[in-house]
Amino acid sequence: MRIDDLEQMESEDVNTLPSVERRALLKFGLAVTGMYLGGSILSLATVRNAHGSTIVPEVGKYPYSPHYSMVIREKRCIDCELCKEACAKTNHVPKYGFRTTILEKRRALEGNKFETTFMPVLCNHCNNPPCVRVCPTTATWKDKKTGIVGIFKPSFCIGCKTCVTACPYNARYFNEERRVIDKCDFCFESRLSKGGTITACAEACPADVRVFGNLADPASRVFKLVHTPETIVWVLRPETGAIPNVFYINA
Repeated sequence: MRIDDLEQMESEDVNTLPSVERRALLKFGLAVTGMYLGGSILSLATVRNAHGSTIVPEVGKYPYSPHYSMVIREKRCIDCELCKEACAKTNHVPKYGFRTTILEKRRALEGNKFETTFMPVLCNHCNNPPCVRVCPTTATWKDKKTGIVGIFKPSFCIGCKTCVTACPYNARYFNEERRVIDKCDFCFESRLSKGGTITACAEACPADVRVFGNLADPASRVFKLVHTPETIVWVLRPETGAIPNVFYINA
């Protein structure tokens, strides 16, 4: 692969890149730093910048302790929706609501065939969350210790839905019974605050798609997956400046 080919690659789907070309990207010191929600490469950057403050915090420079994050191994998802069922049961999500969802992507192949892949999406617990900035009552805020974004003051919520509009990931809904906004909180209230160490969705996944843990811990799986040298890591909608803590890989 030549450097001259990189501009053409920016319009390709990352799933079409053979492993040899992915290794070549890293050989040139380049990494995928952003993708469109549909799966196309949005931007390329140097590996150093890709693992800087805008994509993955540098080792030893994590803003929170523990720094809870999730790695989505997208290629493994089979759309069984067991993660959604476990989330709804654990966190009492109504049938019309959601805390996580799965998007479907189709890529055309030869002979009128196509390949279907699935992309789990949830709140990205951003380091610079737009939802927190726009909330007029501080009902939604980011925990100063863990970095988890949640509706930690539900009695303050007035249902204005400003945070719903501001969220880059469409990860919030209005709970009609409680009359408040609801969203993923990495199972903080239902599990982590009670001594749990894994989210319901990650525990229920039979294909080990969702890996949850402390990104600041070098011994954790999320740390090892994100920092594996030849792994291409990307986040959704990096152009928003939200700095997500949900990372996607195809390994």
